[in-house]
Amino acid sequence: MSARLVDLHRSFGRHLRAEGKSDRTIKIYGQSIRFFSDWLEAQGRTATLDELNRPAIREWLAELADRNEPGTVKTRYRGLFRFCGWLVDEDELDENPMKTLSPPEPKAKPVPVLSDAELAALMKACDGKEFNDRRDEAIMRLLLDCGLRVSELCSLTVPMYDDRGRIVAGIDLDDGMALIKGKGDKIRPVYFGARTARAIDRYLRARRTHRWAHLDALFLTQRGALSADGARDRVKLRGKQAGIVDLHPHRFRHTWAHDFLMSGGQERDLKRLAGWTSDVMLERYGASAADARAKAAAQRLKRGDRV
Repeated sequence: MSARLVDLHRSFGRHLRAEGKSDRTIKIYGQSIRFFSDWLEAQGRTATLDELNRPAIREWLAELADRNEPGTVKTRYRGLFRFCGWLVDEDELDENPMKTLSPPEPKAKPVPVLSDAELAALMKACDGKEFNDRRDEAIMRLLLDCGLRVSELCSLTVPMYDDRGRIVAGIDLDDGMALIKGKGDKIRPVYFGARTARAIDRYLRARRTHRWAHLDALFLTQRGALSADGARDRVKLRGKQAGIVDLHPHRFRHTWAHDFLMSGGQERDLKRLAGWTSDVMLERYGASAADARAKAAAQRLKRGDRV
């Protein structure tokens, strides 16, 4: 009988761990194998090495492209491609079935930005004096004001200072800024307004008596530091309470980018604040509600009214 993909998945994970890959990388690669296996079984096929062939993989990727964002499809493609390459290296396969198979190129779908009414409902959902309410409002306002990635949000620490009293990490409420550790461990400043500062201040006061208050992590749960998955769950829950279907942190980032450009912000400044090194991301995030910005710009110009 052909080897089961689930068994080979475990061996692949051990190989990645021996190579020093991060737990996150191992998890993401593993998801591609698991999701492909689940898809095979849903088709009434066995999730074995015999079914890991070019036609099956191509069909799976095509279905993914129909219902997922382009970035998700490419992530799944890379994970399975890496797995197939390892199978060839380990003599489990004679040839990589994905060798000449390119990932689908679905058109990016602009993410809808959050309206003022939705944001008001979201803040109302966090309107309370319990620890979770204080924390969740601070989270929502930071995401909205700073356009943080969820990983950056969770990497935030309490204020940390050097021996001269200068902030070197975490939140600075007086200056309305925070030092963020972004992709590639690059540090950059982000800035927020008075209401966000007030929300964080309220949360920090509630945080003092928390059982995990000794931790450096800014945001805490009953189990310790808030994880990325935990942050996504809190955002989704508060969105549901506010009547916003399937709210996720990246929607705040798109809203923030849209608002920045609508307010006349420069693209080069947005790129710096967002921590992007490529114009591709600027174009992707700028696509959300781009027509609304174009209309507003045209109406401001009113060239015909000047002659």
